[in-house]
Amino acid sequence: MKIVGVYNIKGGVGKTATAVNIAHLAAASGLRTLIWDLDPQAAATFYLRVKPKIKRSKAMLRDKKYDLDGVVKGSDFTDLDLLPADFSYRNMDLLLGENKKPALRLLKLLRPMSEHYDLVVLDCPPSISLVSENIFRAADALLLPTIPTTLSLRTMEQLLDFMEGHDLKAPVYAFYSMVDRRKRLHQDVMASPGDPRCAVLETTIPYATEVERMGLERRPVTDYAPRSTAGRAYRQLWDEIRDKVGGLRPRRVASLPF
Repeated sequence: MKIVGVYNIKGGVGKTATAVNIAHLAAASGLRTLIWDLDPQAAATFYLRVKPKIKRSKAMLRDKKYDLDGVVKGSDFTDLDLLPADFSYRNMDLLLGENKKPALRLLKLLRPMSEHYDLVVLDCPPSISLVSENIFRAADALLLPTIPTTLSLRTMEQLLDFMEGHDLKAPVYAFYSMVDRRKRLHQDVMASPGDPRCAVLETTIPYATEVERMGLERRPVTDYAPRSTAGRAYRQLWDEIRDKVGGLRPRRVASLPF
């Protein structure tokens, strides 16, 4: 089982849209996929039409023998399941701090899931915290959606500084999201040399109406508009991620939407 965290210190960079679309494509390609919505805003849970179970994070993070199977929900898509978020996740840092090894709690919870899933996608909250450190230690790779602006590059540097200072080894794969090629700043940022501590993927995700419509459609772009510019871009992004992470072999014949 591989674990991929979709993360950024900043909010509003297309993080949840990325997590939901690549999870959908992974499942459609034949991989048993779980997306864990770790954000108390529960956007991924909303997109996948799942009703959150309120106030369960306390038991999950305190009980040494807690079994995630009991809270996994199915989605409308074959091989795609969800661990829904709820507003109690706002207290997750405090609850993690009560564990003996607080930075490893999420990894301990996820390990038994390897019997059921080939890929876990973590939709991460926009913060730098104990939750973040748990994600960094659990993930086989971090996927970093980045708007091509100065402030977004600054938060990327902050993340890489944090990981370097805490000796965190998960590879970071950045990519540019919400790209508007009419803007000179976007073009200049994408043309500039990246931070040598992370790889910048070739795929860019455009600023597109199809992505904004996810809140109305409540399903992935790669399902309702797979041939759109955004749908094709997410497919290309998934292909890059699969090649970079490795070890993602489907157990059945793929049923890709396009």
